[in-house]
Amino acid sequence: MKIFRTRFKKDIVAEVAMPPKKSSKAILLFTGMPSMPSKKEVLEFWAKKGYWVFYPRYRGTWESGGDFLKLSPEKDVLDVISAVQSGFEDFEDGRKYKLDLKSLYLFGSSFGGTAVLLNSKNPKVNKVIAFSPVIDWRVPSKAEPIDWLGKFVKKAYGHVYRFSNKNWAKLKKGNFYNPVTELEKIDGRKIMIIHAKDDRTVSYLPCWKFAEKTGAKLILLKKGGHMGSRNFINPKFQKEINKFLAVK
Repeated sequence: MKIFRTRFKKDIVAEVAMPPKKSSKAILLFTGMPSMPSKKEVLEFWAKKGYWVFYPRYRGTWESGGDFLKLSPEKDVLDVISAVQSGFEDFEDGRKYKLDLKSLYLFGSSFGGTAVLLNSKNPKVNKVIAFSPVIDWRVPSKAEPIDWLGKFVKKAYGHVYRFSNKNWAKLKKGNFYNPVTELEKIDGRKIMIIHAKDDRTVSYLPCWKFAEKTGAKLILLKKGGHMGSRNFINPKFQKEINKFLAVK
């Protein structure tokens, strides 16, 4: 299984898993924040099922350039969507690829779930699946209050998350990177959300109300805690995920 690195829109570094056979299907994976960028198992799992899999780093984080949260991370998703079909280079051997995509799926968890939901109306996107997405940043987190989280990320992760206090504070205002106040950007028909009632990091209640308003499919579990991107390969959810991806 070949996994290589490329860069989109000058700033955004991404890992790319190439399927073993020619494919016109792709998955863009956007994960939580903060988290370690080590999702090899997820990339390999879906590549073996016949998908190109792209795992970008948000602007201003890890290997990517720019300032985190200067722009809404939904813009990072939009830029990768537009760049994938324009062509990209394998930095290891210099080979260039240009895909003729027929199907494009967005996978996101937690912080990344927010990003993919806000791109659901993009005509190039077929389906969006999100685990434990943040629907409303104004709702307090029991486990990770927003002010505490900003300080923690700066102390614990240093320069791998490069943001100003001013840009971090935008998350609390409600008009920045916040699905519940940007419903005009949402196409619930394309969306499936999986969340748990005992999630102490991201409350399930905004998600429940969001699904009612948008018509998104919501799978609400009694237990499961805060679910990250590895759940995209959890056998417990494969039947529902595959079924949802297959629906036209």
